[in-house]
Amino acid sequence: MPGYQEIMGLVGFKSKNAVYKLINKLVEEGVVNKDSRGKLTPNKLFGEIPILGLVEAGFPTSTDEVLTDTLSIDDYLVEHKEASYLLEVKGDSMIDEGIKEGDLVLVERKGEPKDGDIVIAEVDGGWTMKYFRKRAGKIYLEAANKNYKPIYPKYDFRVAAIVKGVIRKY
Repeated sequence: MPGYQEIMGLVGFKSKNAVYKLINKLVEEGVVNKDSRGKLTPNKLFGEIPILGLVEAGFPTSTDEVLTDTLSIDDYLVEHKEASYLLEVKGDSMIDEGIKEGDLVLVERKGEPKDGDIVIAEVDGGWTMKYFRKRAGKIYLEAANKNYKPIYPKYDFRVAAIVKGVIRKY
């Protein structure tokens, strides 16, 4: 999980006290655990959910409902629990990738980004979610929306996390 200062920047809070209140609420709701040293780890949010077969996304076909397996959504989505956290999306710069405002993105602070990964990055003092691009030795960030221009870092640049999944509630 990110530190209080990083959460403050990612979420747009103005004080660490606001982050402290948010963390306490998440602990109270059972979303995260806090150990004796104050380290935060996410809890499993789902139990095992049955997989009942396939559904056709093209032409309709007949199918029977048959229990084929069960799946833990937490285990499926979260590979490295200690390095993962969720962020709520604000804005429309990744809309053509299917990431909409209000979605939650599951991100992981582990590994080096590859060209084409969607990342959470700090660029010249601000935070954003974009495609990570590295071409001809130059690093830049690219939106999934033609209304946004690529971002070429002028001063500071660091990747905080790589997006691993999107969660949307209908």
